[in-house]
Amino acid sequence: MSDALKHECGIAMIRLLKPLEYYKEKYGSAFYGVNKMYLMMEKQHNRGQDGAGFASIKLDTKPGERYISRVRSIAQQPIQDIFAQINQRINKELTEHPEYADDVAAQKKHIPYIGEVLLGHVRYGTFGKNSAENVHPFLRQNNWMHRNLIMAGNFNMTNVKELFSNLIELGQHPKEYTDTITIMEKIGHFLDDAVSKIYKDLKKEGYNKQEASPLIAERLKVSKILRRAAKNWDGGYAMAGLIGHGDAFVLRDPAGIRPTYYYKDDEIVVVASERPVIQTVFNVDFKDVKELKPGHAIITKKSGKVSIKKILEPLERKSCSFERIYFSRGSDAEIYQERKTLGKLLMPKVLEAIDDDTKNTVFSYIPNTAETSFFGMIETVEDYLNEKKTEAILKGGGKMSAQKVTEILEERPRIEKIAIKDVKLRTFITEDSSRDDLVAHVYDVTYGVIKPTDNLVIIDDSIVRGTTLKMSILKMLDRLHPKKIVVVSSAPQIRYPDCYGIDMANLETLIAFRAALALLKDRNMYHIVEDVYNKCLVQTELDDKDVKNFVKEIYDPFTDEEISDKAAELLSDECIKAEVKIIFQPVENLHKACPDHAGDWYFTGNYPTVGGNRVVNRAFINFYEGNKERAY
Repeated sequence: MSDALKHECGIAMIRLLKPLEYYKEKYGSAFYGVNKMYLMMEKQHNRGQDGAGFASIKLDTKPGERYISRVRSIAQQPIQDIFAQINQRINKELTEHPEYADDVAAQKKHIPYIGEVLLGHVRYGTFGKNSAENVHPFLRQNNWMHRNLIMAGNFNMTNVKELFSNLIELGQHPKEYTDTITIMEKIGHFLDDAVSKIYKDLKKEGYNKQEASPLIAERLKVSKILRRAAKNWDGGYAMAGLIGHGDAFVLRDPAGIRPTYYYKDDEIVVVASERPVIQTVFNVDFKDVKELKPGHAIITKKSGKVSIKKILEPLERKSCSFERIYFSRGSDAEIYQERKTLGKLLMPKVLEAIDDDTKNTVFSYIPNTAETSFFGMIETVEDYLNEKKTEAILKGGGKMSAQKVTEILEERPRIEKIAIKDVKLRTFITEDSSRDDLVAHVYDVTYGVIKPTDNLVIIDDSIVRGTTLKMSILKMLDRLHPKKIVVVSSAPQIRYPDCYGIDMANLETLIAFRAALALLKDRNMYHIVEDVYNKCLVQTELDDKDVKNFVKEIYDPFTDEEISDKAAELLSDECIKAEVKIIFQPVENLHKACPDHAGDWYFTGNYPTVGGNRVVNRAFINFYEGNKERAY
């Protein structure tokens, strides 16, 4: 509940299809693309606040003119920082050269960052150091324009070791062992290969090197390069790339794990991680923003031709349901309704937990991501009360006094803002006791609205590790002296690590896993832990496709409710006087609320790619052996 749960990352790509003069005349500025990129990145800042980067390419520059610009930052407000740097440089040039003001050609020639192809990225550092060198976009430089490659992505690969080995076999010497560098070098290898082959063909046709350059750009088949490079990728990804001469692409993984949306018209091609970002920034309708199909790439050639190409055979669609529950902005029309539905579907269990006593129950939520689910929950409470009111009035047979009818009609859900987020913890606190003391004060509570006879129902989007719940929220809610505290999670129990981009790499940090282990101990069944460990060890040398998720056996002996009740016990200190109940969303309800987003591996252990089972087994081996390393 409100634990720091990080996610990587957000992408934004803009391709201007008209000359820069067009945007100057129509929109008043040749910096139209830069301004729109700032808005797109700012409106995706929820997807990453550890770092931000921007890169641009100018089309049709003359030899010797700079055509690639890039800026990256890990400042406290990285998006503002990189655009402050960009604006400072632009303003400096315009101040020193006022003659550039109405001369778009001069601006393009002399001012960096202005270009027709733009790529932005916001990052959460779930893996690797948080230094500027780890911030996307990454740049693979070459004196041949066609071999320059700029890349940024929202992704995580489960088989980096295998992909890295493949590069070594190709004779490469990658400068870092990271999935970003590995992926970029893999694409770069096949890009180099394609450029060399095209040049050889052109040479045979009688063209010299200078004449060959524009023809290479024309003949280069980006889709073929991506098919060759992505052949053995296993993971969730939305991968964006710019090639030096001006081709651009965004490729989505075959299971559709990571989200990708695009919009195009005769002026512009736009791609982003979230749909409402495009809607808002470009003022277009919901129906005009399309979702990129799994396994497909949107490719824009230097010529401006746009195509959607199938790169990899799509798998069963397993788009990340956590995007719907938590990560993506709730302003998306579909996500808003899905979150409300998640709240509605929880109400039968909530009513059962409070013995249908709505009169003596206060309903609230943890700000801010659970607010929409809270609305759905309250709508269902109101429906429930309306049924009760109707029934009571009909029983009166028309003989009930006006005062009595008014009394019945006045009953409504008791809604209060109980939890107030007071402090944003910074991760520079590393010493456990200091951090715990700070965590205990992340939230404040509203006093004077809870009576000792009241139940307090409070909803959040998810309960992952339970640290903030244990150290802060339950203790603070208990100070209000309710009879019972019912904590409601709009997400199901998170039982397994993620390996596609969410910062949930270790099993032992998950409260559902710790609850299952405690139940095994209570019931003298802890031998199952060693059995699972041995089964995982046996599989370490198998091919990924043959590996099974034996960690499911840790949970198999117990019902969901037994695990929920044990989690409540583990998270309740002896000092808490109120009875504590935890309610998790059933997985079947998640699928009802989000029918088109069936990615549920962190809840069910059903991983969408073959590498997932290897990762969960490695995570269990790490837990059993006390190894704190990541499982991928």
